[in-house]
Amino acid sequence: MAAEAGQLQLNAFEPVIACTISRPIRHLTAGCETLRAHCITGITANHEVLARAVTQSIGIVTALNPCIGYENATDLAREAFASGRGVCDLAPERGLLPEALLVAILSPENLTRPTPPPGPR
Repeated sequence: MAAEAGQLQLNAFEPVIACTISRPIRHLTAGCETLRAHCITGITANHEVLARAVTQSIGIVTALNPCIGYENATDLAREAFASGRGVCDLAPERGLLPEALLVAILSPENLTRPTPPPGPR
């Protein structure tokens, strides 16, 4: 409303606008600093738990889709969900991929790079 009431470039309400904007910015800055100090500083990753979560995740089957096909990937995901076992355990057992190729496809370097995964097409 202060900007609306002003005159083009000679807005007499600019101090009101600046004050109204600067106060919430200060509050937001203080909130971010509090979050950093009390919640973020000192956080470390538990690599074993995270690695287990990734290997037990059914979602990683999408990375195998180009190599084993959609239908095999779907069946693998269903079996992993039903049995509670990981995709990494079931794929070599079912003869879909050799373990070395599975490890190469599911390596973090290959999963985070925008290039096609290794393996058959």
